[in-house]
Order: sequence, then C-alpha cells, then structure tokens
Amino acid sequence: MSTGLQKLTQSELDEIIRKHQKFNTGIRGGARALIKFKDLSGLDFRKADLSQADFTGSVMAGANMAHGNFRGTSFFACDMRGANLEKACFARADLRGASIVGANLTGADFQKADLREGIILERTTNAELASSYYSESKRAKTIFSGTRLAETNLSGARAQDADFSDADLTGVIIQDANFKNANFHGANLSNADFTGSDLRNANMTQSIISGTVLDSTETQGANLGEALHEENMGTKLESTGKSLPELLEDHTAWIASAGRKGNRLDLSGFDLRHVLDLKKYPLTAMKAVGASLINQDLGNAEIQSAVLDRADFRDAMMKATDFRGSSLKYATMTRANLQNANLSPLQFTNPDGSKRLQRVNLSGANLRYAILTGANLSDCIMTGADLTYAVLHDCDLRRADLSGAILNNADFHGALLNDVISDKKIG
Repeated sequence: MSTGLQKLTQSELDEIIRKHQKFNTGIRGGARALIKFKDLSGLDFRKADLSQADFTGSVMAGANMAHGNFRGTSFFACDMRGANLEKACFARADLRGASIVGANLTGADFQKADLREGIILERTTNAELASSYYSESKRAKTIFSGTRLAETNLSGARAQDADFSDADLTGVIIQDANFKNANFHGANLSNADFTGSDLRNANMTQSIISGTVLDSTETQGANLGEALHEENMGTKLESTGKSLPELLEDHTAWIASAGRKGNRLDLSGFDLRHVLDLKKYPLTAMKAVGASLINQDLGNAEIQSAVLDRADFRDAMMKATDFRGSSLKYATMTRANLQNANLSPLQFTNPDGSKRLQRVNLSGANLRYAILTGANLSDCIMTGADLTYAVLHDCDLRRADLSGAILNNADFHGALLNDVISDKKIG
C-alpha cells in the first residue's frame, strides 16, 4: 500500500545509519539522521545506534528495530504499527502522537519517554512541517493498543491520555510515571509495578491487575473495580478437595463408560492460571465455561470436543493445541498464540451410517491481536468474531463462516480461503 511518502531502500537507510554513527562519535564525514516524512516500512534497523535522530512523521510499519538505540530520538506522529522493537532503548524519546499498534516491545526501555498526545503535523509540498495548532481535533493520542510490552521499563514516562488497550504489560516497571487518563481497557497488567505513578481517571475496564503493585499510586477516578484481580478471577482448584489427577480419573471413567460411570471434568468458573503442567493432562470433552486461563501454557494440549465458552485465554500459549470439535463461543483470546493450532471439525458416524461434522465454534470470540499463523480453521464457525489485527498467515480457512466478523487490519497473507463465507472482502 502506497503511503504517499518517499520510499527509502535498505541500502539508503544503511548509509544514513553509518553517517549518523560517525556524527555521534565526532568522526569526520558524519551527519545527523534527519528522516522526516519518509517511508521506512519493513526496513531493518537491528542494533543500529540512532540516538538523537529525527523520524518525525515517517512510516516505519513492520520495521525491525530490535536491540536498537533510540535514546532521545524523535518519533513524533510516526506510524510504527507491527514493528519489532524488542529490547530497544527509547529512553527520553519523543513518541507523541505515534501509532505503535500491534508492535512487539518486549524488554524495551522507555524511561522518561514522552508518550503524550501530539499535534498532528501536515506535510507541505517542500516537505516542511506545517503545525496545526488551531484545532483541538488535530490532536492524536499515542497508541500502544495490542502491543507486547512485557518486562519493559516505563519509569518516569509521560503518557497521559495514551492508549494501552489490549496491551500486554506483564511485569512492566512504571514507577513515578504519569498515566493520567490513560486507556488500559483489556490490558494485562499482571505483576506490573506502578509505584508512585499517576493513574487518575485511567480506564481499567477488563484489565488484569493480579499482583499489580499500586503503592503510593494516585488512582482517583480510575475504575479499578472493573478490573480483574485475585478475588474475582474465579474459584481456586484447591476448593474442590481433590487434585487435578483425581478429578481426571473420574473424567476418564465418564468418557470410557459413555457417561454411565464417573463424572465429567467441569472446571467452569475456575481460576486455572497457575495450574502447573495443565497441558500434560487429557482434557478431551472437558467443560470449563467462563474459566480463567490467562497466560496459561497449553501448547500441544489435547482439548478436543470441549466446552470452553466465555473462557479467558488472554496471552495464553496454545501452539499446536488440538481444539477439534470444541465450543469456544465468546471466548477471550486476545494476544493468544495459536500458531499451528488445530481448530478443524471432528467427524462422527450416525446410527444410520451417515456422517456429521462437529465444528469448532468461535462465534463472538475476541481474537484481537491473536497469532493464528498456520492454524487449521477449516469449517470453523467464526460468526461475529473480532479478528482486529489478528495474524492469519498461511491459515486454512476453507469453508469457514466469517459472517459478521470484525476483520479490521487482519492479515490473511497466504491463507486458504476457498468457499469462505463472509460479508466482507478478505485479502
């Protein structure tokens, strides 16, 4: 997609980086990197030292900026959607008005960075900046929606009004920072440290604050009562008086006897986040309606023909998990990793010899920012599902029903789409 900006090549960027490094070290022939209103999408910045550079108004979508040094650099009003910013340094950087939707910022450093809203700038014919200060409608919030910020350092950051909705801030250090009016709707703030920070009027609806440190934090007006914490995450497994192996023994007998013996494993409403090695147990035909499985590792688990409606799988690891024939209606799977998962139907033989399919049902499910690369979703019911910014590279979606699904910025690159049912254009 054309951005309307001058597109730089990798070799041109490499030369700019080389000269900027000379500039920073005082070597003759150096020049500060001033790359305003340029298209740098998809380029490789890995390990580059571009501290004090200026990228104002540039597009850097999908760029690889991992391990880079961007201390004091200006990213004012930049488009950095989907970029890899892992373990990069953005200390004291200017990120006002930047869009960083869906980026990976794991382990990045944002100490004293400026993440406030910024005035939208317009590009004139000679690439000079025309500031639009005359209209409040020209203000743009810094957007971190759906980003992975786990274990980053945001101490001292100025982020009032910033949007962190659906972001993963697990274990983030945010001491003495300004997050007044920030939006954390649906964000994972587990074990984050907000000591001494300003969270006044912050939107915490459906956010996860289990283990979150709020010492000396200003929270007036913040709707913390609408967040999820230890007391409202569900019933603890220990309250059943039985261990999981004991419950599964009854479940195995129930399956083997077609329901005549034993009891079906029903963990509906339970908090299963901290159950160790859950994926190693046979979970076929289990019931866990409304259960909490946030951050749980279910990679390669066998969960066929299960009922998991309204379960919370945010940030869960479910690579190659077998969900064939399961019901996941209205499940929350934001940022979940479902790479190579099997969500295809189970086939059964009726008494008259005819065949029937038991399809996976993801109707109404929240799959925002989920990774579904290589997943088998053939024949899957996904009516009304939210796939905003979901990555569906090389998925098998043949005959899937996407009627009414939200597909904003979903990436279907390489997906099999034969006979897909959809009221929107895909691809």
